[in-house]
Amino acid sequence: MVFGPALEFPFIMEAFLVSTGVVALGEMGDKTQLLAIVLAAAFRKPLVIIAGIFVATVVNHAAAGALGGWVAAQLGPDILRWVIGISFLAMAGWMLIPDKLDDDTANQKHRFGVFWTTVIAFFLAEMGDKTQIATVALAARYPEVVQVVMGTTLGMMLANAPAVFLGDRIAQKVSMRLVHGIAAAIFAVLGVLTLLNVGRLFG
Repeated sequence: MVFGPALEFPFIMEAFLVSTGVVALGEMGDKTQLLAIVLAAAFRKPLVIIAGIFVATVVNHAAAGALGGWVAAQLGPDILRWVIGISFLAMAGWMLIPDKLDDDTANQKHRFGVFWTTVIAFFLAEMGDKTQIATVALAARYPEVVQVVMGTTLGMMLANAPAVFLGDRIAQKVSMRLVHGIAAAIFAVLGVLTLLNVGRLFG
């Protein structure tokens, strides 16, 4: 019993680090990152915008994580393995599709102030977005839902906080195709390993 927490620690870190990595990579060039750039240009209050992004992400991804945990509880191990494996492979393909910011989202009215405009716009933009769907799939894959949500939230902040300060200079310096290719490869590996029944959850 003494060694239980120590043995579980690598698994907890796996859920956190995988979630952080794939979301940070997947968010690069995503419509929510483009929205962060638009908000930064419109308001020029980076710290307030970052705070709004954080609040919107925590609420959105906590709901997504809860949904993923619920799905895992409802499905049997065999069905769950196939659902998650196929979902990861679908995410790998989706990561390779360029994203763009919807005009309606970009032109949100600013009557709520900088913070709440950011929270509302970012929350709505994240609904059904790649990173939200990824959070659902990761929460269904890993039992450590809290660590998954913490990881995906950190990944979002790692991608969006610099975008608020540096704007589209990030896009000019970084190959989005390469970044999305890496994220797609990670999702593809996770999908294949899940379908092959490799890992502590399905093994």
